[in-house]
Amino acid sequence: MLVFNNTTIEDVVIHKVGNKTAGDGYLLSKHNSQIDEDMKDVLATYFLSHFKSDEYNNFFHESGIQFNVVYGLISAIFEDKTEFYDKSVALAKHLYEQSNHPKIKGGEFYMVYFKDCQLDDTLADAIGLFKSENKDTFLKVRENQGEIELVSETGINTNKLDKGCLIFNTEKENGYVVAVIDTTNKGLDAQYWTDDFLHIQPRKDEYYNTENTLALYKNFIVKELPFSEEVKVSRADQADLLNKSVQFFKEKETFDMDTFTKEVIQEPKLIEYFHQYKDNYEEENDVELADNFNISAPALKKQSRRFKSVIKLDKNFHIYVHGNTDMMEQGQDAKGKFYKVYYNEES
Repeated sequence: MLVFNNTTIEDVVIHKVGNKTAGDGYLLSKHNSQIDEDMKDVLATYFLSHFKSDEYNNFFHESGIQFNVVYGLISAIFEDKTEFYDKSVALAKHLYEQSNHPKIKGGEFYMVYFKDCQLDDTLADAIGLFKSENKDTFLKVRENQGEIELVSETGINTNKLDKGCLIFNTEKENGYVVAVIDTTNKGLDAQYWTDDFLHIQPRKDEYYNTENTLALYKNFIVKELPFSEEVKVSRADQADLLNKSVQFFKEKETFDMDTFTKEVIQEPKLIEYFHQYKDNYEEENDVELADNFNISAPALKKQSRRFKSVIKLDKNFHIYVHGNTDMMEQGQDAKGKFYKVYYNEES
């Protein structure tokens, strides 16, 4: 969890970075920005208020972390703050080199040094990298010689942050802890910020393990079991397995794979099939999941919204199963297949 109650801005520098494919070039400031305390408060709200997720990342590089450009430049600043401006120039140039997709918009590139950010129980300084790409039109009312005039101005909406990342000065050996925001791009062009510029990967923490273990299990139930030739499980039992898994995570503080499979899946043959699927899933999706970890409440909340236990019957009916499949019977008569549902009260 991130807390910025006592966070202050120490340094800011702003450059302008265009689209390399279009030959826009870049415009570099000659020195750090000189801003007053009121503007620092505005900027702190603009930059920090959008970071609300507990999902974090680390810098990495396939050939070794020392080859990650942003990691190296940020490390130099944390070691010596006098490097702030020079390294901001190098980062702006690096961003420009990665801005080679025709859909990438040019914009202002900010580097900010934040003092005293709270990351869970750790107090650490952080360096923020931000880019504003989209401009809004604002109406301004002003008085001119006794007349009221209405004019329009184009500027940055401080309620919207296009791209940003916070790099906390902790866990350097693992590639630092990095929080990322990218609200403007969802297609291939979005990769230039997270993949090409920052070059990050998910941090393998309790959030990562909770989210990905639930995703793995849901895919096993929803996408694998209905088409399995090895194990036959009814749709009602599939819905029950989904409900039991969410309930397990809600009732426990820690996750243990053996306990989970015994209490939720239960049947030995199905447990063995699940472990086989897990091995293939991790290899195909390039994820590595721990068998034991603390359960992340935010990750559970996010994933449980996607666990909808629904039995779809042709195009006529959907049965939403919230638990206790013992009160359901499935059969077939002269009219066709049917589900019989028992209940105590009607509401």
